[in-house]
Amino acid sequence: MMNTTTGIIEGFYGEPWSWGERADYANFLRKHGFSFYIYAPKGDPYLRKKWREPFPKVQEEKLAKLAGQCHSAGIEFGVGFSPYEIYLTPFDAEAKKLLQHKIDAFNRIGVDKLGILMDDMKGDLPGLAERQIEIVNWIAERSKARQFVFCPTYYSLDPALEKLFGKMPDGYFEKLGKALDPRVSMFWTGDLVCSKSYTADSLAAAAQRLGRKPFLWDNYPVNDGPRMCKFLHLRPVTGRPADMAGQLAAHAVNPMNQAALSKIVLLTLKASYEKGAAYDPVKAFRKAAGMVTCHDMAELLERDLPAFMDKGLDVLTGTEKESLKNDYSEFLEARENDTAAAAREITDWLSGRYTVTKDLFILQ
Repeated sequence: MMNTTTGIIEGFYGEPWSWGERADYANFLRKHGFSFYIYAPKGDPYLRKKWREPFPKVQEEKLAKLAGQCHSAGIEFGVGFSPYEIYLTPFDAEAKKLLQHKIDAFNRIGVDKLGILMDDMKGDLPGLAERQIEIVNWIAERSKARQFVFCPTYYSLDPALEKLFGKMPDGYFEKLGKALDPRVSMFWTGDLVCSKSYTADSLAAAAQRLGRKPFLWDNYPVNDGPRMCKFLHLRPVTGRPADMAGQLAAHAVNPMNQAALSKIVLLTLKASYEKGAAYDPVKAFRKAAGMVTCHDMAELLERDLPAFMDKGLDVLTGTEKESLKNDYSEFLEARENDTAAAAREITDWLSGRYTVTKDLFILQ
């Protein structure tokens, strides 16, 4: 078993997972020692730009079913709720009424972990921290969730955030740390939005900054966005030493749009935590790829890591793409584990199915 609370957050842009893939993940996560699944796809408008509107009945029923599947598997179910730019308008009786309707829906669904996400929104505003604190604490007082996790507008030291969302107000983290309900954890992606590595010291510094241990939002192997969607991030995790667990409230992995292939990377993270200093990324990859797919496909995947991670769709030639399609098409009818699903994800990716345009990235 892993020595930290670890799970996934389906928090990417682009094509979301299917309900069947989500249900399958409940059992996969439990089987391999993970403890939670958080539903937070950027493509769900009722969690984001249409947050003021109620869930369609069918969607609420599907979310409640997924919550039940997670609970039956023995893992916690969470939702990442992103009330888009709620802090730009008065937090008055009308806003509170609409927010309460959403909280009531989460309570009916059976949400254990409620993420309150204010990332990817305008930030250079006077009183930003105070406005967000009021809203988050108000939600925490009324939700039946067992845990709350707030994603601040600035969730990393990465200068890219200020370029995108404006200069961070002075004292932003300090104000959040002092006034947020102590039951509320805070998401943190590390020194960068997509951090290549973490250390116990850097995470301890983040805890000082946030006033609580960070709830790590790990953006590997996520591959959303106009640039990253051109790659399949399949190499085993590195730079996640086991000793960082003591500095974390929890560790949430943001996976790829490709659900089956993401399992390979998740299993290498499990190995990294369990093996500690003895962790061997190459051995971990081979074992994980074989568990998720089959021996023959695992060998192909190892061979093709440079094509998937270094070249990507824009550099691979048409001939190379067709050759790869032919190789993985051999597994489309396979019955071992997730072999067929993983092969389909690769051939679809090579065909451009998962491409995320800049317009889609902005609209979501």
